[in-house]
Amino acid sequence: MRTILFTILCSFILLIPSTIHAQTIKQEKGFTPKIGVVVCMLDDLKERVTNSVQDLNVAGTDFLLDENANRIGAMIYHLAATEKYYQLYTFEGRDFNADERMWDLAQRLGNNARENLKDKPISYYLDIWDEVRKETKRLLKTKDDKWFDQKVNGGRMNNHWAWYHVMEHQANHMGQINMIVKRI
Repeated sequence: MRTILFTILCSFILLIPSTIHAQTIKQEKGFTPKIGVVVCMLDDLKERVTNSVQDLNVAGTDFLLDENANRIGAMIYHLAATEKYYQLYTFEGRDFNADERMWDLAQRLGNNARENLKDKPISYYLDIWDEVRKETKRLLKTKDDKWFDQKVNGGRMNNHWAWYHVMEHQANHMGQINMIVKRI
């Protein structure tokens, strides 16, 4: 009996290294050093959020913790909208224009979003975020670390801090999303 348990334990231990995701921050290829590190962190956060919600059905995607809460799908859309805003702000020095006001609903959340951002599968929201991230990475590849250190529109915030804030925002909502998933 001890031999069987020992064999099972050893087999399990040998499998662990191949199933653990390496927890390292690295510079993503194709980007300058500072930007490449931020892209690595953005992608890690996005992957972790995606992994926590990808198997939700529509009822889970639309679950409301209470009457003032936001739906998980709406929060994923909100993350995409915030990232889209920072694309425009840091790369073009502007806010959403009239043609881009569709992002307002997701960016503001609240009652209007609770009423209108529902009845779609989680893949709908994740696909939107995927497209936004693809564009973020395309745009960041056109810049260097000197640009990252420059102030946005001559203000107090530099581009690096702006993209740090996008990460910070995603991390905050990741915690919120994970708590809601556990309550479903």
